[in-house]
Amino acid sequence: MKKLTRADLSGLEQYATERSKLREAVIAHKRPRRIALSPNATLYFEDALTIRYQIQEMLRAERIFEAAEIQSELDAYNPLIPDGSNWKATFMFEYADVDERRQALARMAGIEHAIWVQVGAGTRITAIANEDLDRSTDEKTSAVHFMRFELDAASLAAVRAGATIRMGIDHPAMPCAVELNAASRASLAADID
Repeated sequence: MKKLTRADLSGLEQYATERSKLREAVIAHKRPRRIALSPNATLYFEDALTIRYQIQEMLRAERIFEAAEIQSELDAYNPLIPDGSNWKATFMFEYADVDERRQALARMAGIEHAIWVQVGAGTRITAIANEDLDRSTDEKTSAVHFMRFELDAASLAAVRAGATIRMGIDHPAMPCAVELNAASRASLAADID
């Protein structure tokens, strides 16, 4: 998948006119890309459209229009776009209650290294987490992690052939697994070259 450039972005004035239409399209596009592993743990799979929307919203919120600052945003977000042989996702713990979240994060140190995908009967592929910086300590994990699932040749072929896709967590504090529905499989298959 190609990375975004300034040419892919709209200026602030143009974005103001297209924002509601783009937002509606992105919400629909994200629906099958949101994979709830448990009631409190979710993977949000990114691609060029979701990242373009994130950048546009950042430019709008911060009133960024200078070329160097726009490039800085592109440089920060482009690594979240899949490269054709992987999936990239934002992993989030979502707890409404602050105390409950704090206690849960304390129980789940290292969980970001226990998240996996499995295509068909292939081996489980563990996420490569937080390549930009470490987000956990020995005492707790972060509520947000950035993940890359690097697919081997057999898994890529199986995705293209429409194989089942399972995802889960192998951590004692939150063991779980889910199988993706057809819409989610199709959406993630589009990320594969």
